[in-house]
Amino acid sequence: MEATDLLKKVRKIEIKTKMLSNQVFAGEYHSAFKGKGMTFSEVREYQFGDDIRNIDWNVTARFNHPYVKIYEEERELTVMLLADVSGSKDFGTQGQLKKNLMAELCAVLSFSAIYNNDKIGIIFFSDKVEKFIPPQKGKKHILRIISELLNFKAQNQGTNIGEAIRFFTNVTKKRSTAFIISDFIDNGFEEAVKISSRKHDLIALRVYDERETIMPSIGLACFKDAETNEIRWIDTSSSNVRNNYKSWWLQKDKALNEIFLKYGIDSLKLKTDQDYVKPLMNLFKRRINK
Repeated sequence: MEATDLLKKVRKIEIKTKMLSNQVFAGEYHSAFKGKGMTFSEVREYQFGDDIRNIDWNVTARFNHPYVKIYEEERELTVMLLADVSGSKDFGTQGQLKKNLMAELCAVLSFSAIYNNDKIGIIFFSDKVEKFIPPQKGKKHILRIISELLNFKAQNQGTNIGEAIRFFTNVTKKRSTAFIISDFIDNGFEEAVKISSRKHDLIALRVYDERETIMPSIGLACFKDAETNEIRWIDTSSSNVRNNYKSWWLQKDKALNEIFLKYGIDSLKLKTDQDYVKPLMNLFKRRINK
């Protein structure tokens, strides 16, 4: 991409996502995530209405009277974006490619973070960690992230979500919030999720295209796997073929939901032809009401 074209695209996505972050998401973002990072401040005597889960049993036993721990909100949060840059990101039949939706999601979350004085970083991954930009603050830093999102060329085309999560867990010592932005066409990342979710707050944003859910009946067609380059001829006019594909998709969807539920991970599915604003707002509100 030419430098002038890139600057125009960066500016365009900046204007749109910055407005959304400042005017639409700012308050919900703060309530949904800032309250999750709490540090111990002091203890005081138990008062009617206090959460019994905050009782400090050691102090209570010492003074023979109930005391509770008081926490204060951390002044800043570290947010990490785990952005899928594998070959399948270039698919899209409903007006935009998956990678374009992913870029907007990363941008709006980035502006929401700096609007709330949080640090934001990003990990680009395929079947390996392609690039790591450590968390920082400031508009210049955000524009760098957006520029990379729009112009990044991955070395590999495969997907390994587990590798990206393991890298994030290893390099991030402080409890952080991580958005995994991917189509989740991958297996074998459950163990990495299990370990990381014990310390960090993980949110899965699953981007997909409507055409990925149902195989159309268009006769004998050539399909190429964007990640392995494998080519197959498939008779899409066969109802058995189409039903088997649909069954595979539903099983995959169910398996992902079970993993997210098992480890307490908030998740959201977003289609390439869908406005992401309302679903993302609803996700934030669900977290507030937890």
